[in-house]
Amino acid sequence: MIFSICSQMEERKREDLNKDILVNVLGRVGMESLLLDVPFVCKSWYKASREPQCWEHLIFPSYIKPDNIREEESPDRGFAERLAMKYQENLSVFAFVKFIVNHSCGNATIIKLPSRCPEEALEYIANECPKLKILDVGSYNLSAPYIYFGKDQASALVASLPKLEYLDLHGGSLEKEALLMILQGCKQLVHLDVRQCFGFRDDDAEILELASHIPVFMCEGSMVVPEIEPNSLHDHRLDHELLCDKINHDDCVYGLNFDFDDIFEDI
Repeated sequence: MIFSICSQMEERKREDLNKDILVNVLGRVGMESLLLDVPFVCKSWYKASREPQCWEHLIFPSYIKPDNIREEESPDRGFAERLAMKYQENLSVFAFVKFIVNHSCGNATIIKLPSRCPEEALEYIANECPKLKILDVGSYNLSAPYIYFGKDQASALVASLPKLEYLDLHGGSLEKEALLMILQGCKQLVHLDVRQCFGFRDDDAEILELASHIPVFMCEGSMVVPEIEPNSLHDHRLDHELLCDKINHDDCVYGLNFDFDDIFEDI
């Protein structure tokens, strides 16, 4: 009896929370809780979790599928296993990204993509997230497939997100022409990370001149591989993916390239 009364009181307390305050709080709890926990607390929390304002900062886990996680202690394992259980392992990375992006209804301002994210996701984000200020494609290294960024992707990015301020393409395949399009079209960039990319040289005078106005521009280690010209990088992605599967995952390091806590305060 006492437990029942207490439960009813707690329910009323949750229901009586100011909606604006609740939405503000829920927008900070993280994707896993917002998707798999909050909607099941009570009706008012479910309704609040559907508000686009809760989905402005989309920080995806590095991995969506449990089979792609080799470390038993990975912080992403629990989330991935819960997703697999809910969607019966039929959820593709692109489908999940699209599903989450749609929750924002075009209000997303920050997106950090998961590993093994297909190019279609970049194009979808460019078309559906006009308010986006920060796009982190992730730290792609030899344990994950390249992100390929060519002229078509750059054109879509510039056309849809000309006010983009932070962009991370670290470790991907990036054609020089695509980078030039980004530098010329995204005039409000204050942070551009294109380190260790394939497709242009880090000492290219034209690129350095166009990027000179960007407060934080990083391109160290980028190069044109002699046997793989920039216009043929796209055709070599499959070979790279097969090579990546053979590399010991334990030797690779993952991590965000931005201090998101600091960035949140500026937005």
